[in-house]
Amino acid sequence: MRKAFFQQRPLVPPSIEHPHARELQTISAVLEQVPAAADVVLTDLTGAGIDGDRGRQGLSAEQVLRVLLLKQMHDLSYEELEFHLADSVTYRAFCGFGMADRAPSKSTLQRNIKAVSEQTLEAIHRMIVAYAIREGVDDGKRTRIDSTVVRAAIHEPSDSSLLKDSVRVLTRLLRRARRWVKVESKDHRRAAKRRSLEIKRARSAEERQPLYRDLIRLTEKVTRAALRAVEALRQVRVQTPQRDEIDRLNRQMQYHLAAARHVIEQTRRRVLEGEVVPAQQKIVSIFEPHVDVIVKDNRETMYGHKVFFSAGKSGVVFDVVVPLGNPTDSSMAVGMVERHIEICGKPPHQAAFDGGFTSRANLEQVKGLGVRDVAFSKGKGIAVDEMTKSPRLYRALRNFRAGVEATISFLKRSFGLDRCDWRTCTSFKAYVLGSVLAANLLIVARASAG
Repeated sequence: MRKAFFQQRPLVPPSIEHPHARELQTISAVLEQVPAAADVVLTDLTGAGIDGDRGRQGLSAEQVLRVLLLKQMHDLSYEELEFHLADSVTYRAFCGFGMADRAPSKSTLQRNIKAVSEQTLEAIHRMIVAYAIREGVDDGKRTRIDSTVVRAAIHEPSDSSLLKDSVRVLTRLLRRARRWVKVESKDHRRAAKRRSLEIKRARSAEERQPLYRDLIRLTEKVTRAALRAVEALRQVRVQTPQRDEIDRLNRQMQYHLAAARHVIEQTRRRVLEGEVVPAQQKIVSIFEPHVDVIVKDNRETMYGHKVFFSAGKSGVVFDVVVPLGNPTDSSMAVGMVERHIEICGKPPHQAAFDGGFTSRANLEQVKGLGVRDVAFSKGKGIAVDEMTKSPRLYRALRNFRAGVEATISFLKRSFGLDRCDWRTCTSFKAYVLGSVLAANLLIVARASAG
């Protein structure tokens, strides 16, 4: 039976004398002051279909939360996490594994960690922020707001590579479908790969067009075969669990069939018809369709999601938001302050924003929420005395805002926020929240020790 905590703690070896070991001890003490965190994790674990009354006792909810924090804190892969939990006395003690306990395998770790939802991590994040304010680590009176881009784990997209990927994946699914149905189709993977390479080597658009037409023709052949397989699989009459396996295969085939059609359409429009396809209508990965195309400063194109942060003077991140699409910074300013009020229980006295958030409407609305002083790093026609009481205070807030860049750099360098390697949109958000949660706990631990 899954538990939130193990009532009788296992025998664990004593911790070592090392600064990081002391930080983990302090984080452990903080988590013990927030027992509700394990309770919300338990809800996810018991509802994820990986729990039962029989078999080996699973990890407790507390242990799952702690291994998640450890993974994000050190930007570890599941294989690396498995090794460190088996090898490190300090990490085993932090996660509550006894001397005789066998360390969980990487598949067990992945299954349990991925069961923790973004809503649960958001709730725990707010508990830790409330703890930090209650213990005086930060008072929430000053906030600095900025955005950055967290890249997704996809290759540099091109229409030819997306068409090639569609042929490759649909062909693989068709091979699996032949276990139950007979579908006539040729293997076009080598031809699609060859055309994709030829497109990359072509020197002009005129050379690429006939190659693209041929690659589209190959992709359409595979999609027609996949459509026949989908219809045939629907007619198969078998009992569970084979029925469940067929339905799962059919859903995968339908998804990749729709993705392939989308790629064919956008390739026709962009390459053959010379149309400029808006970023919102493009698909840049058939595996991660949620990924946004984000052009940064009109010089660099990034593929991932824009993430908005609100941080205090201590470095504690009060709030993190991962919106879909590519919203402008100015459209998020008021919402970020409203969320700060919801999380901290009161409006900040002062709020500092990056220049992209600047607008007179934002200034008026943010001040209408009870914020006394608002500073945009670039005024864009707004006078200093409209934002703050004095030029000196404006300069101080503008310098204060610059500190959020260090917070973002800290998250990217040390907590894996430069690139998210978890798949699906909900997992992307959970990854970001897990990294921020681990960073906040480390900041709280260092403030408590110092």
